[in-house]
Amino acid sequence: MDFGLVLQTDPPASQVVSLMKRAERNGFRYGWTFDSAVLWQEPFVIYSQILANTQKLHVGPMVTNPGTRTWEVTASTFATLNDMFGNRTVCGIGRGDSAMRVAGRAPNTLARLGEAIEVIRDLAEGREALVDGNPIKIPWIKDGKLPVWMAAYGPKALALAGQKADGFILQLADLYLTEWMIKAVRRAAVEAGRDPDSITICVAAPAYVSEDVAHARDQCRWFGGMVGNHVADLVSRYGEHSSMVPEELTEYVKARHGYDYSHHGRAGNPSTDFVPDEIVDRFCLLGPAEAHIEKLRALRDLGVDQFALYNMHDAREAAIDAYGQYVIPALAG
Repeated sequence: MDFGLVLQTDPPASQVVSLMKRAERNGFRYGWTFDSAVLWQEPFVIYSQILANTQKLHVGPMVTNPGTRTWEVTASTFATLNDMFGNRTVCGIGRGDSAMRVAGRAPNTLARLGEAIEVIRDLAEGREALVDGNPIKIPWIKDGKLPVWMAAYGPKALALAGQKADGFILQLADLYLTEWMIKAVRRAAVEAGRDPDSITICVAAPAYVSEDVAHARDQCRWFGGMVGNHVADLVSRYGEHSSMVPEELTEYVKARHGYDYSHHGRAGNPSTDFVPDEIVDRFCLLGPAEAHIEKLRALRDLGVDQFALYNMHDAREAAIDAYGQYVIPALAG
């Protein structure tokens, strides 16, 4: 199992770079960041510094979207980083939540997302693609490689990930839901004539290593609110008791009463008081290192290839070090 670290690009950028260097020293192989231009600093600028200050770490957004930048700009940016540092980027992509809504735009449609996945990958790897009906090829790209991993929750999005993406990003660590969603992605891959085992499975969630589980829950409760934004969209689309979406995912958002993006992804987010302890325990990894290892082994048995640790709490360095000392040695490889 591989391990990734997920950060917000809060200033100063030097702190983001420092934490990524610390992660690599502790055995993490991937460095991810949020991508929301209004709420945080521009991640692609910071990726250049992360790559320059690490040796093997692969970096990318968790996640970008097809609407913030034009597709040729996104592809060229990834390709430039790869040309400079040797194909060490991954494009995590989704419909867009905070990046779109904070700017007053709706998330992208799945049709647009599916088209963007193919166009960005083709352009970044040096192939011709149609952008707004115009054939474009970036002539200077040689031997470019850009895996595109798609974030998804709902049935249509899961199907799209199975049909087109190189990897699937699931932003929660609930065992039942992970199994259900991996099966949906792999089933769609088979139906599309693809090898389902060729799709990398990445589970991303907060992890807090501590004997004080109550404090750990409070530091990670924000995550249930972030996931709840996507779940609320699913409930709006499919209804509260739809057979298309498991109630294990949708039940808890009944008590949701709006969301303030100024606290997005932050410990102590007041918009997440509706998230019960049970959801925090299911969606996150909490407790002593042994509890993390046990849950990660269960996730690995379900087919998870990478666990990406959301690191937005009051013990960021401690979590990285604890994973490097105890968790990664027990599960790496």
